[in-house]
Amino acid sequence: MTQKVVSMKTALVMGAGGFIGHHLVTRLKEEGFWVRGIDRKYPEFNPTTADEFVIADLRLPEQVDACFDRDVDEVFQLAAEMGGAGYIFTGENDFDIMSSSAMINLNVARSASRGSVGRLFYTSSACVYNQATQSDTEKYTCKESTAYPANPDSDYGWEKLFSERLFQAVSRNNHVPTRIGRLHNIFGPQGSWCCGREKAPAAICRKVAEAVDGGEIEVWGDGKQVRSFLYVDECLDGILRLMRSDCERPLNIGSDFPVSIRELAEMVISLSNKRLTIKTVSGPQGVRARSSDNDLIELQLGWRPTQPLQDGLEKTYAWISDQVRSSIESRQSA
Repeated sequence: MTQKVVSMKTALVMGAGGFIGHHLVTRLKEEGFWVRGIDRKYPEFNPTTADEFVIADLRLPEQVDACFDRDVDEVFQLAAEMGGAGYIFTGENDFDIMSSSAMINLNVARSASRGSVGRLFYTSSACVYNQATQSDTEKYTCKESTAYPANPDSDYGWEKLFSERLFQAVSRNNHVPTRIGRLHNIFGPQGSWCCGREKAPAAICRKVAEAVDGGEIEVWGDGKQVRSFLYVDECLDGILRLMRSDCERPLNIGSDFPVSIRELAEMVISLSNKRLTIKTVSGPQGVRARSSDNDLIELQLGWRPTQPLQDGLEKTYAWISDQVRSSIESRQSA
């Protein structure tokens, strides 16, 4: 009797050299996928687990086309020009942010439409939401419906909103089933923690790790601005649940546990067992308050994140503390 050959499922991860993309490649490999990772750089902190890693500039159409040279079950488009508040909200990088990300998304959308793709996932952002609904620290949850009328707080958000509509058009006109997740402040180990592109949890972990006991750390603004933060493992749970669902509308993937930036800093300081004070200084902040509303994703997919923020911060602080220590030792031995 001849045995039936079961082919391995395949996935492309665009942006596999980045923080979430690197973690996603690992998760897909654990699920038994053959994975091709694509980025203009390799992961910074750990080797990729991808079966094949292609160094490519996704702003160039011919390089994107070359990535779609085989049938693929799942394509994840995470590649973007991005960073933390110090990169996105100063206004100094708007052209690079908008032009690079738009070119990448247009190329991926076109190549996916021409190729043989089972499903396509686009990672959008909480930055698409109307800034007028995020000015009050008492009322700030982002329901999916409040993205319109459109008035994002940054050009990064405007580009994300345009690209949502681009990929919805790909699904509608070119018949590539597409799913869209609006990610809210994802954090965890192996992400940027210095040099200006890190986000608030990583920046605060670094500042605390670098501070001497009895010293102080600085936070931008008055510390009362509110956000919610989602640990990367739960982000991947949400991405994969949405990717494999029948839901065609954009959904939030984020935590609905809001904290002020001061509270976040106090949590990290507590983990460090240091006695530190918090000094507020002027700096880019984005909207006053934002948190994910998870009613729709729970209704559509039966899912919402459950991990306490403290658990993710503990893992992240331990990793960043090790990075800071290694960096100091490297400089001292140079």
